[in-house]
Amino acid sequence: MSDPLAGFLAALDLTDTGARTREDIFTGPSQWMPGGRVFGGQVLAQSLVAATRTIPEDRRVHSMHGYFLRPGDVDLPITFSVDRIHDGRSFSTRRTQCYQNGEPILSMIASFQDTDPGLEHTVEMPTGLPDPESLPSTADVLASVDHPVAQFWATQRAFDIRHIERPIYFPGDGEHTTRQAVWMRAIGRLPDDPNLHRAALAYASDYVILEPALRGHGLSWSVPGMKVASLDHAMWWHRDGRVDEWLLYEQESPVAIGGRGLSFGRIFTQDGILLATVGQEGMIRVPVV
Repeated sequence: MSDPLAGFLAALDLTDTGARTREDIFTGPSQWMPGGRVFGGQVLAQSLVAATRTIPEDRRVHSMHGYFLRPGDVDLPITFSVDRIHDGRSFSTRRTQCYQNGEPILSMIASFQDTDPGLEHTVEMPTGLPDPESLPSTADVLASVDHPVAQFWATQRAFDIRHIERPIYFPGDGEHTTRQAVWMRAIGRLPDDPNLHRAALAYASDYVILEPALRGHGLSWSVPGMKVASLDHAMWWHRDGRVDEWLLYEQESPVAIGGRGLSFGRIFTQDGILLATVGQEGMIRVPVV
């Protein structure tokens, strides 16, 4: 396998393949994943990169809403079609449709804004949490597990994920609670591009957002026959921040029903600044025993 961080950056380095009337067309590679399905965070981040390429430099993405329509195939590239829906005095809106073999796999709409003054308030970061350096990394937890998924998570992710509660990789891990928090950061230094860091934050936000819904029922990722898939993903960026520095990602799941689990998350810098808020609903199908 190639260097995870280099592979991550290569995936976000889209190729501009030309404009067609109202649409701008880009293409990008798919990162290899166990099971052959494209990681949702990858296509979310690529969709944002594509949309950002059509936006004035003084505007940043502040919100995004996307629907996962079909599983992506890691053996195929992805085509990104960006529709320049609206450009106003302060806001720009873009729709990105993502295709493989001519079929849509993700539909995303995002809004961008210039820097405007206004009201400001923010929630405070939880206190009394352990330092990220004192917690085991995913590699520490899974390096000795002889399974392809465990080895991929341990050695081929571009982000270091450190659970504050006991991880739910294996059955019986952790208490039944619909809340959790993790520390996370990229495994190496990234370029000083605020737009890249916002896209990378979307990428990383998809890693563990559904875990509170599983944790609340005592489920682990290794439950035989369990199927979990993202259905939609929403994100709001509040400030610029670096994903190659430690970030706290606190999450909770307020409800699970109808084979779906809903989770929300907040992402803070290590010194307590709220960078982003995340929401996702996912399909969770557990085998009937």
